[in-house]
Amino acid sequence: HLHRASLLLPALEAALANFSAGAAGGVVQPVRTVLPVPRHGGYLGVMPAYSAADDALTTKLVTFYEHLKDSSVPSHQATVLLFDPSNGTLKAVLDGSVITAKRTAAVSAIATKLLMPPFAEVLCILGAGVQAYSHYDIFTELFTFKEVRVWNRTKERAVRFASSVSGPVRVCSSAQEAVTGADVIVTVTMATAPILFGDWVKPGAHINAVGASRPDWRELDDELMKNSVLFVDSRDAALTESGDVILSGAEIFAELGEVLKGTKPALPEKTTVFKSLGMAVEDTVAAKFVYDAWSAGN
Repeated sequence: HLHRASLLLPALEAALANFSAGAAGGVVQPVRTVLPVPRHGGYLGVMPAYSAADDALTTKLVTFYEHLKDSSVPSHQATVLLFDPSNGTLKAVLDGSVITAKRTAAVSAIATKLLMPPFAEVLCILGAGVQAYSHYDIFTELFTFKEVRVWNRTKERAVRFASSVSGPVRVCSSAQEAVTGADVIVTVTMATAPILFGDWVKPGAHINAVGASRPDWRELDDELMKNSVLFVDSRDAALTESGDVILSGAEIFAELGEVLKGTKPALPEKTTVFKSLGMAVEDTVAAKFVYDAWSAGN
């Protein structure tokens, strides 16, 4: 039911705008609770949300383990529980990994639609995991790029990515090679130290920074963070969870929802960064979309 993540865009745009509207928007969502699993180097995240506009109540349970020895196990695994908000009954248990991949890419696409330069021709993806595939799918569906480039720390995975997607992809031997001259850059890595540097980035480019979801992890260097206009999904989450934001001291210009509401400008002529941490309400609207589509089919 989530074969095309682009179908989620209207619901996600509404949810982002409602979140940024505060109490009037009817989104109730605390910053996620993250429990470390020190013995095994992992984390368990708990992400509840209620959306009044959708009358939908969910919680997502997500585990993430960096640098697993067994690479057959995904770094992120998730389950979404969908409840009946009128009486608290559990209605459905959904595969949260698919929902997370699709809704994250869809929100990056919303940011890109608003923030990318007007004549964007080159897309660069740093990383070749699950999020690289979901971003590639929706970005090539919604936008027209003349060239797509990919780089990954282990080149074999980048080659595998390039050979398994639907269109031509250039595999680059360094992140700098991939980034140079790119108009839109997507970072979807498990990096804990910067892999993207400001002096590589073309002025006016747009960056979707999706990895580095812990306060001590980085994907982007200080120069890039400080010399670009910074957009986030949630101010509170970015100031609590994003190493790129916290450690650089970069100033947040706007939440994506504020741009969608029209209370803040998009500034596509500037170099822009959208720091995506992912919000529980995004899982809520995606889970409800899947459940409603399934119910209609039955």
